[in-house]
Amino acid sequence: MSTLQQHITACPPEALAGIRRGIEKEGLRVLPTGELALTPHPAALGSALTHPHITTDYSESQIELVTGAHRGVQQCLDELTEIHQFALRVLHEQGDEMLWASSMPCRLPTDETIPLARYGSSNVGRAKSVYRMGLGHRYGRRMQTICGIHYNWSMPGVTSEQYFALIRNFRRHAFVLLYLFGASPALCPCFAQGRPHAMQRLSEQALYLPHATSLRMGRLGYQSDAQATLAVSYNGLRGYADSLHEALTKPYPAYEAVGIVNPGGDYNQLGTSLLQIENEFYGTIRPKRVIQPGERPLHALRERGVEYVEVRLMDLDPFVPVGITAETMRLLDVFLLHCLLSDSPPDTPQEITELKHNQHLTAARGREPGLCLVRNGRSVPLVDWAAQVLQECAPLAAALDATHHSSDYSAALASARATLAHPEQTPSARVLERMAQAHGNSFTGFSTQQSVLARDALLALPWSAAQQARFAALADESMAAQKAIEAADTLPFEEWRQHYMAAQGLG
Repeated sequence: MSTLQQHITACPPEALAGIRRGIEKEGLRVLPTGELALTPHPAALGSALTHPHITTDYSESQIELVTGAHRGVQQCLDELTEIHQFALRVLHEQGDEMLWASSMPCRLPTDETIPLARYGSSNVGRAKSVYRMGLGHRYGRRMQTICGIHYNWSMPGVTSEQYFALIRNFRRHAFVLLYLFGASPALCPCFAQGRPHAMQRLSEQALYLPHATSLRMGRLGYQSDAQATLAVSYNGLRGYADSLHEALTKPYPAYEAVGIVNPGGDYNQLGTSLLQIENEFYGTIRPKRVIQPGERPLHALRERGVEYVEVRLMDLDPFVPVGITAETMRLLDVFLLHCLLSDSPPDTPQEITELKHNQHLTAARGREPGLCLVRNGRSVPLVDWAAQVLQECAPLAAALDATHHSSDYSAALASARATLAHPEQTPSARVLERMAQAHGNSFTGFSTQQSVLARDALLALPWSAAQQARFAALADESMAAQKAIEAADTLPFEEWRQHYMAAQGLG
């Protein structure tokens, strides 16, 4: 019996039944023309600072929809759908805005006119806006308008060390998910304007790479030359925390040059270290812990350990109204369980270099016939390695099916294996095919139509007076909560900022 099989056999059914997953889904508010909406976050949605389910990410135009943690895949998807319904109803009633269906952004205005998210006058609200101003100075505002789905996942009884073992395996095999679910092979030329890139012109309305899976996860997407100098190891909580601690406290010359405050007295950024705060660290997966008010995330991790992992490499699926399907979520569950229960040797600097190479190669050329990745210094065909990973997932899918009295997990795995064998079935290939067939190879034309279809499908679903009342109450409560936070502030912002950014707050 293999070690993996032994671990599966030893995994108690109540642990499998206790797996919880939640979703954070980003989406740009756009106009019917496919241009970014520059209006404020609608007040009818509530406070972006305090609403439990509807907030904003980088831009005021970038809505983030957040579910709770659910034991059932369908329950999680149902909640995500319901939050979408409310948000789209508000947008529909207030004008003609909708949510952009693609991960790569719509037509964007000039960089400096992309609006930063605003969270009111409290110190914590101001800090969130200043942090975003810093991101704009460091990476440009366009990069921050990219959207994705974050999949938060936990299983009872898993220790911090086991979560780090999961993370190491996830990083090794992340290329499988990029191949299967990457859905950003093309983008609007406005996004790449003034930036060096290796993309080809598909039309006046699109740049692309013919075999790309996820430009979002490639060199033009969520990348940072500065962060490339970070050698973060995932061999345990202490090493991970120490490397982040240094990035959060050591001054970085290029950001020192930007300064914290500009000559006019406005804030440029929260600090001058390589990372302003923990969330600035870009990774395909993160160890996470729910924080207490005013607590730094790194402090929470050090004090109480890892509570769940946040998977960050999933593109929005532009072919479904809420950006993800139950089948995809089940495959993620199987994949994460495989990462958790498989042997996970320590990572090395050489392997970390290989993993970054494999990520960029899969993002840019993943569907290229015969493409090879690097594993332990040797060249391995991507499809062979992915097939091996998916084959090893079969007993895990069977175990989850037995727990849930269904065949849904095995069906999700079978679908993934079929997609691996037929690259034309991948979302990235289907995006290019639909762009060619129906939109004259226009990325904006394709994404605008998918956004309209998603909006219409969600607005057509039943919506009760009770649902409306519940979400309206949540919006009102969030507004009241924001006002209470603002009223309770006693410190001047600069004093508050210095206290929050102090190294001792990191634990």
